[in-house]
Amino acid sequence: MRNKYSKELYTHKPGGSLPQLVVAENENLQSRFIVQRVLDQREEGLSLRDIAILFRSSFLSFDLEIELAKAGVPFQKFGGYKFIETAHIKDVVAYLRVLDNPRDVVAWNRILLLLDGVGPRTAEKIIDDITTKKLPSGSSSFWQEYKAYPQNVRGLFEMLHSLFSEKGSPSDKVSRIIAHYHPMFKNHYDDFSKRGKDLEMFEQIAARYSDVNTLLTDLALEPPTESIYDMSAPAPDDEVLTLSTIHSAKGLEWNSVFIIYALDGRFPTIHAANDPDELEEERRLMYVACTRAKEHLTITYPINIYERETGVILSKPSRFLEGLDGKLLEPWVINE
Repeated sequence: MRNKYSKELYTHKPGGSLPQLVVAENENLQSRFIVQRVLDQREEGLSLRDIAILFRSSFLSFDLEIELAKAGVPFQKFGGYKFIETAHIKDVVAYLRVLDNPRDVVAWNRILLLLDGVGPRTAEKIIDDITTKKLPSGSSSFWQEYKAYPQNVRGLFEMLHSLFSEKGSPSDKVSRIIAHYHPMFKNHYDDFSKRGKDLEMFEQIAARYSDVNTLLTDLALEPPTESIYDMSAPAPDDEVLTLSTIHSAKGLEWNSVFIIYALDGRFPTIHAANDPDELEEERRLMYVACTRAKEHLTITYPINIYERETGVILSKPSRFLEGLDGKLLEPWVINE
């Protein structure tokens, strides 16, 4: 550790339980474990206001957000948008909605306006053609009736027709959609390289579904919560769980804190691991995260996570946890 300063940490609080270090077989198992632990702590009398789930980067909470919504746990997210609120995720979901229901006017309008040369009037005309055609929307012929449109519109219909006709998994369909969407994605968003991690995470989430309809149903389950960039204390009667990036949690404390995705390559990030100064900043972030807990601290990480940028499988806990033995952490392993 560079620029190390002597520091002696102590507590006046007697007793207490050891922090838990939990390794999960996969990301979704990590999410379901945390949801169950939050519900258990709620049953034990702990208010949701006294529980926080912290993460290094906003996209790392996406899978957890879906599981919390399915369980009906209200939450606020600080330091980034919720998964389904991001514009680029809404774009990809619109393609899926059209596949699921080819007469979804709102979804059609969104994906048509992504195309160069297609404005509101052209989109309206195409949507009118779609809604007035008497073709059954569940048939393959539905997609083949639109040969007279401009080339980029025809390309959209051809892509959707091939996805509709093939019996691929939701993950396969999402991958194909993202490949088609990527040129428009780069054109519409200046920070597309940063947003790209969100699309990768969507592919990972889709991989655990067997059909598109169920995926769309789960994405539509949104508890009455919001995402906020500036952390502020909730009103006394608002019992909501806190999801937050570590940066947004500085200076705050909760009774129970979960640090998720404490996986080397995610925390610290792969880029930070190659830069001594950035690595030290990541180490400080881990210190900040751990010291947000007043009573209970749980650190979790999934294994076998594919890092597309480097082609590496991530399975090791954060290097910041190295050297901590059983006297300091209680190890857990959870699997199916």
